[in-house]
Amino acid sequence: MRKKIIPLILGILFIFLIARAVTAAPGAFSFLFQLLFNRGVALKQNGQSQINVLLLGIGGGNHDGPNLTDTIILANIDQKKDKVTLISIPRDMWFPDIDQKINAAYAIGQAKKPGLGLLMAEAAVGKITGQEIDYGVRIDFSGFVKAVNLVGGLDINVDNTFDDYQYPIDGMENASCGHTQAEIQAMSNDSQDQLVKDFPCRYKHLHFNKGPQHMDGETALEFVRSRHATGVEGSDFARSKRQEKVIKAFKDKILSPQTLLNPSKIISLYDTLKSSIDTDISQNEYDDFIRLAEEMKNAKIQSAVIDTGDPATNRNGLLNESSVLSDYGYTSALLPVLGNGNYSQIQKYISCEISTGNCSVPPAK
Repeated sequence: MRKKIIPLILGILFIFLIARAVTAAPGAFSFLFQLLFNRGVALKQNGQSQINVLLLGIGGGNHDGPNLTDTIILANIDQKKDKVTLISIPRDMWFPDIDQKINAAYAIGQAKKPGLGLLMAEAAVGKITGQEIDYGVRIDFSGFVKAVNLVGGLDINVDNTFDDYQYPIDGMENASCGHTQAEIQAMSNDSQDQLVKDFPCRYKHLHFNKGPQHMDGETALEFVRSRHATGVEGSDFARSKRQEKVIKAFKDKILSPQTLLNPSKIISLYDTLKSSIDTDISQNEYDDFIRLAEEMKNAKIQSAVIDTGDPATNRNGLLNESSVLSDYGYTSALLPVLGNGNYSQIQKYISCEISTGNCSVPPAK
C-alpha cells in the first residue's frame, strides 16, 4: 500500500527550507532557477541511493530538561526503492557511553559546546542502529505548536479512545504540591505511579475520543507526546503511529494551495520555525532536499519501533526494562535483550526493516 506522505524531514522542513532559501540566498531568482532546472539530487548518501536523517524533538523553553530529546526517529530515505523507513528509538533506552539514557546525548553535547548536540546525538544513534547518519534535525515543541496553529490546526483520525493520567504540565515539573522539602526528599525514589499520586499538581488528565478530530497545536502535541496512556495506546509502538498521523496531517496542510500560494504564510512559518530548528543541513543543500521531497512524495512509508514487544499479540521485543534501578540513576531504563551495550540484534532488525520490511524478532533465549 502506497501512502501519499512525506516524513518529517520532508514535511516540516519543506516550508522552512524553501522560505529560508528564497529569503536568505544571495539571489532568490538564481535559487529558483537551480531548483527548476537542476534536476539531480546531490545529497550525502550512505550507499545504494539511501539517506539517513536523524529527527529529534525537544521540550525547549521552560521545560524541565529543555534539551532532552523526547522524540528520536531515524528516517532512512531510499530513492532507488522509493521507500522511507521510520525507526523510532525510545527515549528511555540506556546508553552506557554517556552513562545516561539516549535522550540525554543531544543535551550533553549542547552543554559542552553549542552546535555539538546534533553531532553527539548522531554518533550515539549511529552506534545503536549500526547506520551512518547523514543529517540531523532537531525541533522544539513550542515551534511545532505555533506552526500547527499558523496553518489552522490539523485534522486527525484517532484510532482508539484513550486516557493518560500522567501527562506532565509544562513548568510544574518541580512543583511541591504542598509538600515540605523533607517530604519531597523522602518520596524521591517512589515509582512513577506513586509520584503521580504524591504530586498531582504536576500532571494533567488527557482524554481522546476515537474518530476524526480537529486539533490545535497544543492538542496535537499532547496527542503525540502521551507516554502513559491506558490500554493499547500506552506503548511506544502506538505512540509512533500517532506521530505518523500528525506528520501526515501537517504535511497535507503546509503543501496545500492555501499555504503554498500564500507568500506571507510561508514567511510566517519560516519566522516561526527558524528559532526552533537546529540542523546540519547546509544552505547549498536546501534545493536538493526540496527536490527530494518532490521525488519522494508518493513513497511507500513503513515504520518500526525498538521496544519491549507486545505479549498480547505475541510480538517479541528488542529491549527489557531494567530491574535494578540503582544501576541506572534510580530511573526506569530500557536495555537490549542481549545485554547492556549489545546492539547486535537491534542492528540486524533495523537492517532487515530497511532492506525488506515486516521483519520479526526471535524469542529471547
